[in-house]
Amino acid sequence: MKRFQRRTMKNFVQRAGAARRSLVIVFLFLYPLAAFAHKRGGEAIGFASGFEHPISGLDHILAMVAVGMWGAQLGAPAMWVLPVVFPMVMALGGMMGLMGIKLPGIELCIALSALALGFAVFREARPKLWIAAIIVGFFAIAHGHAHGTELPLGASGVLYSIGFVIATGLLHALGIGIGLAHRWPAGRIALRFAGAIVAMGGVFFLWKAISGEAV
Repeated sequence: MKRFQRRTMKNFVQRAGAARRSLVIVFLFLYPLAAFAHKRGGEAIGFASGFEHPISGLDHILAMVAVGMWGAQLGAPAMWVLPVVFPMVMALGGMMGLMGIKLPGIELCIALSALALGFAVFREARPKLWIAAIIVGFFAIAHGHAHGTELPLGASGVLYSIGFVIATGLLHALGIGIGLAHRWPAGRIALRFAGAIVAMGGVFFLWKAISGEAV
């Protein structure tokens, strides 16, 4: 018994030490970026604007939270794969927007992303992982392109991109936290209800995008 306790305590100390080292590494990595951003106004504006952009539009918020909810609903490995695929592909779409490459129907695609992803959560859709990743990646291009085309004048494109990728990851994490409720019967019903709300929001934004294009 004492041997087991000593072994458990040793493992705990080792894990705590590893966690502290990881935090130090992350801090050392982020500190130069933060300091650099404070020294040059364009960089500071770029990061702040990029971080704010995904959370300033309800259509973006609904879709990105839905990615996390759907991933949690599907379980591992989708719970980690989908929230990683989305920011990676979104960064590609953002680069296309920064370069001025035109893509048709971006607003329609963003509205459809909320509708489709919310409906997937509502129906508890369980496609193969690669199909789910393709669906998420397809919509990520539209979201990234929308972010990229709205780079503030004089801002840093690199830190702007870092900002909207970090904000997107946090929204995915929020969705995963909500999606974990599916482990309980009541939580499963609540999660499907949340998916329905996201889908209805997508219908509203789709109507808004169609009306805007018609005008």
